[in-house]
Amino acid sequence: MFYNYFGDLMEETIKKINESLDTIRPYLNMEGGDIKFIKYEDNIVYVKLSGACQACLYTDDTLKNGIYETLKKEIPEIEGVINVTI
Repeated sequence: MFYNYFGDLMEETIKKINESLDTIRPYLNMEGGDIKFIKYEDNIVYVKLSGACQACLYTDDTLKNGIYETLKKEIPEIEGVINVTI
C-alpha cells in the first residue's frame, strides 16, 4: 500500500518537474542551450544543462534564479537543483 502511494506521488512530482522544465526550455533554447531532467531524489532535482548553457558564466544564476524558482512555485517541497556534469 505504501509503495503505491509513494510511487504515485513520485510519478506525479516527476511529471510536474518535466512540465515545469518544458516551460523553461524555450528560453534556454533561444540562447543556444537546453536542459534535461536526470532524476529527483531527496527533494533535489538533478538536471543536465547542455549547449551554450553548459559553459555559460551565468549557469549558477540560471539554476538558482530561473530553474529552481520556477520549480519551487509548482512543487514547494523541492529544496534545490543540481546541474550534473556527466
